[in-house]
Amino acid sequence: MPNKINILSEKLASKIAAGEVVQRPASVVKELLENSIDAGAAKITVIIKEGGKSLIQIIDNGCGMSEADASVAFYRHSTSKISTLEDLENIRTLGFRGEALASIAAMSQVELLTRTDNDDVATKIRIEGIEIKEVSKEAMERGTSVTVRNLFFNTPARREFLKNNSVEFKHIFDVVVRIALSHPDIQFKFISGDETVFNLQSNKIEERIREIFGNKVHDAIIPVKSNTESPYYSELNVTGFITKPDFAKKTRVEQFLFLNDRYIVSRSLNHAVFQAYEHLIEKGSFPFFVLFININPNKVDVNVHPSKMEVKFKEERSVYHLINSAVRNTLSANNLIPSIQFHPESADNGRFPEFLPHPNSSFQFQRQTADSFAPIFSARGDIQNYETKTDYEKPVEQISQFSIPQIYFQVHNRYIIIPVEEGVMIVDQHAAHERILYEKAVSSFSETHNRSQQLLFPHTIELSAGDFAIVNELIPHLEKLGFQLKVFGKNTVMMEGVPLDVKPGQESLILQEIVDLYKENEHQQKLEPRDNLAKSFACKAAIKFGDAMNQAEMRSLIEQLFATQVPYVCPHGRPVVIKLTLSELAKRFGRM
Repeated sequence: MPNKINILSEKLASKIAAGEVVQRPASVVKELLENSIDAGAAKITVIIKEGGKSLIQIIDNGCGMSEADASVAFYRHSTSKISTLEDLENIRTLGFRGEALASIAAMSQVELLTRTDNDDVATKIRIEGIEIKEVSKEAMERGTSVTVRNLFFNTPARREFLKNNSVEFKHIFDVVVRIALSHPDIQFKFISGDETVFNLQSNKIEERIREIFGNKVHDAIIPVKSNTESPYYSELNVTGFITKPDFAKKTRVEQFLFLNDRYIVSRSLNHAVFQAYEHLIEKGSFPFFVLFININPNKVDVNVHPSKMEVKFKEERSVYHLINSAVRNTLSANNLIPSIQFHPESADNGRFPEFLPHPNSSFQFQRQTADSFAPIFSARGDIQNYETKTDYEKPVEQISQFSIPQIYFQVHNRYIIIPVEEGVMIVDQHAAHERILYEKAVSSFSETHNRSQQLLFPHTIELSAGDFAIVNELIPHLEKLGFQLKVFGKNTVMMEGVPLDVKPGQESLILQEIVDLYKENEHQQKLEPRDNLAKSFACKAAIKFGDAMNQAEMRSLIEQLFATQVPYVCPHGRPVVIKLTLSELAKRFGRM
């Protein structure tokens, strides 16, 4: 009977191991950058082409390697970072597994050039799919250059799973930004194709934030520093920057946590930051932050995942509390946590705090002129005939079965109450407008005429390097929606026109919010670019909770909603309309 258990060949085992380390071009960039930093580099250049698919080159001025070390660097489990179990429990370097170069070589064509101060010339090694093709000498300055070509050339199935060049570029951009933030003392130059994305000089962390994210973010940041004498905290501290509450965004993509200068992902510690902002920012908003956690390495395990981005703390509750306290104290010290003032006599005469309405105050409908929302709403005329639509597409109880009433009621500037023949309908005003704008956006992508309104004074908008790359890529689609944008210098665009549905005075803000949500959708939902853009635009251009509407505006909104293809749900799948029947109301009042 033949044996069922076989020992894998070195070539096959290398490819399997490489699959854990090298998932996409960004994985290669991350591993090579970590090696450069561990080598003591003060200057690093990153060069990519076609989103890293055809070329990735990392050049540094670190300590370099001798010919002997370079020859064994491509073997699995070869590392200069650890040699004993004690070393593993006290890791302070970024790389340590000894699988980076071996995994990269197993999936690509690699050329290594490296030289130490003790060598007159550099060692050149060319390797392809773990097979050494060339070992020679070549002139170069001290340091290391690793060139990776044709990633996944020998595993075509893996290559087919890669996204388009712009998506892969953004993943690489995120990696470079994270490492640049955690090492502001190192010069970083990032080149994509023929364009220099950024050229960062050695600087303080706050200036590095300005260079990467722009002046608006820099002007909103405030420094954080922990201050505690707990026995556990004696080996733990937190520093960095947070932003003022009014700078919160509708996306999570710009939150950065670093543990001993290594970027990490931790939902628990992110929550510690968000919890400190409780009641200071509206629900669904998130603050920008760059926080550095420094801890004794033996109190944390960074070896729980091949990417080394997930970590395990021995005392995570203590770390959570320290971060939460540090952020709260920072907000308080900068007078960003409001105090509640009670009238001294309130205990005697039962008066309420000033921030609460009196229970006997009368309910008032808020009215507002239609001009304040123009040109958000435009009458669409008679409601289309829905008799031919499928049951799924039909509105609740067929809107055509009853006449649209003349009076609507807006509750807390959030919901619209509509009396209908057999009860009431409740419409989420934001979700309703979001559905309308989404279907308009999807339709506009196939139209030849762009609906746009010219701005009297064009807006110049400064973006981060990453956001600029996204906008530059999306300009053809943004123009279909009605935006008129021109590149206007480095990381800057000029807005000359906007879609008809954009509220006056919010043009620049909405573009930035669209980009922020587009990035978050791309990370979390993997949407097709045009669908992602349509959903992002619809969400950010739609009326918000808290926007007061008059009768004409509410009526126009409802008419347009029930003229859409799918009026029941917003583009994200949340309900738009619910109905309470008279029988349901009777049950609530105990009449049935």
